[in-house]
Amino acid sequence: MQKRLRAALILAALVAIGAAIWWWLSEHGASRQELALYGNIDLRQIDLPFNDSERVAEVLAQEGDHVKQGQVLARLDTSRLSPAVARAQADLEAQQQMVNRLHRGNRPAEIDQARANTAAARADAVNAHAQLERLRTLSQNTAGRALSRQDLDSAQAAADAAEAKLNASEKALALELAGPRREDVAQGEALLQSQQAALAMLQQQLQDAELRAPVDAVVRSRVVEPGEISSPQKAAFTLAIVDPKWVRAYISESDLGQVHEGLHATVSVDAFPNHRFEGWIGFISPTAEFTPKAVETRELRSSLVYEVRVFVKDPQDQLRLGSPATVHLPLASTSGGS
Repeated sequence: MQKRLRAALILAALVAIGAAIWWWLSEHGASRQELALYGNIDLRQIDLPFNDSERVAEVLAQEGDHVKQGQVLARLDTSRLSPAVARAQADLEAQQQMVNRLHRGNRPAEIDQARANTAAARADAVNAHAQLERLRTLSQNTAGRALSRQDLDSAQAAADAAEAKLNASEKALALELAGPRREDVAQGEALLQSQQAALAMLQQQLQDAELRAPVDAVVRSRVVEPGEISSPQKAAFTLAIVDPKWVRAYISESDLGQVHEGLHATVSVDAFPNHRFEGWIGFISPTAEFTPKAVETRELRSSLVYEVRVFVKDPQDQLRLGSPATVHLPLASTSGGS
């Protein structure tokens, strides 16, 4: 009986030793084919506000909706903005016509009219001077008895007025021929550019009245409702970007030499125990987490960990933010990628 008991104890001890050796080899031995890392599913999120403060007219997206890039999520009331855009367009068109007129210069008919006015003024001036000379001659021949001094003064004034009118007509003709000044053209163009900028800003505000999805995403939260006043400081929606997703995990320094960017990986989660998602290592942190000030012993060096991001292919959008995940990395140098 004692021999049988002793044999059973020896057999149990041998089995325990064998199991311990098998566990140690599987975890630390050269035959280990896979490295397991543990982390959580991570993704990027967008807080999406309106650019302007205005009353919300429509909200078109619900929480959980899958939205495409450029899809309208909500609209603001534009009853006051649309007339402002129409007025700015009319002002811009009027200024454009003014600049076009400045560039084309005066019309030929206007120049011809100025020439005709000058010719008429010249004829009047010639006639006034001739009349003055006749009166002077008559006054000299009659020793001033044929007409009064007032008649001569009136003739002189008429001649001076005709000469001044001729001078003004000649100056007007010169201006018609020279066209607008360069300063006037520059001022008109500057005003045109100013009105173009004002219209562009109003048109951009009109476009911003429609809040659009910047990327393909899932609506995680809807914060505004119709009738509320929007604000650039307040997000109207929070969007979750479903591609790419990754697992944020950590690897010890002792295993760091067995992995590299682009290494193929598979990811498993508790929600899908019989399925592994394909992925690859996209990022390995160049610095250790919680690095001590002075690293002197081998034990301290081996306790350092580095952040690893393993990107995951999830075309069906099955993985959820924060879900615990296990990353399976082959120790053989098998590369994968995006």
